[in-house]
Amino acid sequence: MDNSNTLDLVALIQQGAISTYPLLLCSVILLGIVLERAWSLSGIVRSTARLTRDVVPVLARGDWQGALELVRKHRACPARRVYTDLIEKEHGLPMPELERVATERNFEEVQGAGSNLWVLGTIGSAAPFIGLFGTVLGIIRAFHAIALAGTGGFAVVASGISEALIATALGLAVGIVAVICFNYFQSRVERIDAALRIGSARVLEALNTGRRVHGA
Repeated sequence: MDNSNTLDLVALIQQGAISTYPLLLCSVILLGIVLERAWSLSGIVRSTARLTRDVVPVLARGDWQGALELVRKHRACPARRVYTDLIEKEHGLPMPELERVATERNFEEVQGAGSNLWVLGTIGSAAPFIGLFGTVLGIIRAFHAIALAGTGGFAVVASGISEALIATALGLAVGIVAVICFNYFQSRVERIDAALRIGSARVLEALNTGRRVHGA
């Protein structure tokens, strides 16, 4: 079987040279962030809902210590940190202050959930331009080859045009994947934000009910 026309991926990358290497670096960074965020954000919404469902009845009875122990036994997640702060600060703080604490802690946890997503957005924006840069270089080399040869023809410009197309294709591929992943994780962060807001509101309501049980 004749393999002379088979495309060699390594050879294509080497042919793209100056523009493909930064794009390969971007793809490695992209993969690392995607795997890390997928692991970090997995199950947070379900965990928040489950913890809220378990701790609210205990707080409504006014059992602060039991609620605190229940929260601390739960898996590590943003909701556990937020609820722990709310229960620990319950003594002596009026409800408006507790609401302020909840808002601040929710904001901190949502910021943490969205960490490094800006890198995905940056790669998604920059990768096509890096590919375009390689395209321009390939065309420049093609015209330079024509100038050196003194004649035109496909054989003279094929190498430069091939490099240009490789850079463009790789830049678009990396950029598209980065944008898709950025939008996906951004929607996950928004869902986490909503779950924390709803959960915190229910916890604050249960704290208020528990205070009334104790006559506070």
